Amino acid sequence: MPFLSRTIHQAVKQIMEHKKLTCLIIGMISARALPPFYAFPLLFLTISGFLLILNTSHNKKQSFAYGYWFGFGYFACNMAWIGNAVLIDSAKLGWLFPIILLAAGGFFGLFIALPALLSALFKSFYAKWLSFSAWWVIFEWIRSFIFTGFPWNLLGSVLAFNTHLLQAASVVGTYGLSLAILLIMGAPALIIYYRNKISLWVTLGTIVLILGSLTGYGIHHMSEQDNTPSTTKIRLVQPAIPQEMKWNKQKLEENLEQYIHLSQSQNSQDIDFIIWGETATPFALDFEPEYMEKIKPAIPEKGYLITGLVRYEISEDKFRPLNSAFIIDKTGKIINYYDKSHLVPFGEYIPFRNYIPNQIQPLTDTISDFLAGDGAKTIEIPGQPSLGISICYEIIFPHQIINSQNKPDWLINLTNDGWYGISQGPYQHLVTTQLRAIEEGRTIVRAANTGISAVINPYGKILAQILLNQKGIIDINLPQQLYIKTIYGEMGNFIPLILCIINILIAFTIKNK
Repeated sequence: MPFLSRTIHQAVKQIMEHKKLTCLIIGMISARALPPFYAFPLLFLTISGFLLILNTSHNKKQSFAYGYWFGFGYFACNMAWIGNAVLIDSAKLGWLFPIILLAAGGFFGLFIALPALLSALFKSFYAKWLSFSAWWVIFEWIRSFIFTGFPWNLLGSVLAFNTHLLQAASVVGTYGLSLAILLIMGAPALIIYYRNKISLWVTLGTIVLILGSLTGYGIHHMSEQDNTPSTTKIRLVQPAIPQEMKWNKQKLEENLEQYIHLSQSQNSQDIDFIIWGETATPFALDFEPEYMEKIKPAIPEKGYLITGLVRYEISEDKFRPLNSAFIIDKTGKIINYYDKSHLVPFGEYIPFRNYIPNQIQPLTDTISDFLAGDGAKTIEIPGQPSLGISICYEIIFPHQIINSQNKPDWLINLTNDGWYGISQGPYQHLVTTQLRAIEEGRTIVRAANTGISAVINPYGKILAQILLNQKGIIDINLPQQLYIKTIYGEMGNFIPLILCIINILIAFTIKNK
């Protein structure tokens, strides 16, 4: 025991002498709670530990610094998969990998630093706990739209190891789940700081009340699901083409042949929709009729092919690409289409491209200057349930994935996660899709070139999937219960933001206690 006591004392002493480094390390550790690792209990240590360190700051500058280094470690680790994209051409772009890690931590660290700074307004530790939790979530929301937005890895996704715990997203959204996690994980710090019975009861009450509510609501909500199959049958096609081969000029026709072959590998007489992934065909089918003829045998006799591709429009006296999806019938007629509207910065376009120094221009030339579409739309097909389409990372934006004025019955997400190899990225992308399904109460069909293709019901349950880097098809009837009405789907972010404001108001009432 004396040895253990001395060890703890020395550890605490080192932490107090190197607080910024400690914040960096516990931020990095916190990232392990996210999919696909789900080291959920670590957050009791890291969030509570961070709050205790934050409480030792003597001024707002220190509070900002502690939050920044925590955020730097957290985001650099949980977004490390982005760097895999430059390793596809490692000889030319591999040197950018460490820069991407530093940039992710350096920029997104601000979204933890600012909540830490704002929590410095309060002397009461109770108030710091409440306000920091609320401001973290508010800045998650801000992250969804500032500089076009990137709400990746919202903290609420750490609950995805258990679908029941996610069901409250149908009411409070993923932002509401994030708030619940922060309140739970920060509560043990109250016992350590106050060391009295009141703090013990507040901590236990918070954990039991929130986790109990999440569990109880989840069990009740999922008891209402009905996966009885409908008459609408789909076929998902995942060829698992490695990213380094996908745009290889010598392999383009062979890649298309893989899609066609897999689509024809089983009888498609009763298939209503064959669904290919993002940019599945590298050819502009509306400009190159010979390739439209080539894919016709892959289209069901009485159904449709939905495929991602790059199409072109004339803009500013030149052809400009759009990341699109076509719905094509057996005759080769394009009956409808969707253009991706939320483009990926530094992937599909370069912000402020004209202002970039000349020496960096050769790198920007490798990124196309895509046009953006007009936003979410609902597509009506005679005799079939209405559908919406989102492409790739558009699915990560809460309450922005469907046309709110004319909601579709189900949603298709076309993607290609081949850029990110065997990393946490594809798994996190899948979890994000599950959360959108729960929030909007919509069945979502996810078709990937490679990644994880899946059929997800309105409760976020995966009904069928093709695993990462596996080649294959899924034939499945969509559920009869394609959609349900959800409170979050109707009210959006109003409820989670109100909950955050309530937390901040309570913090102000006890700020000096």
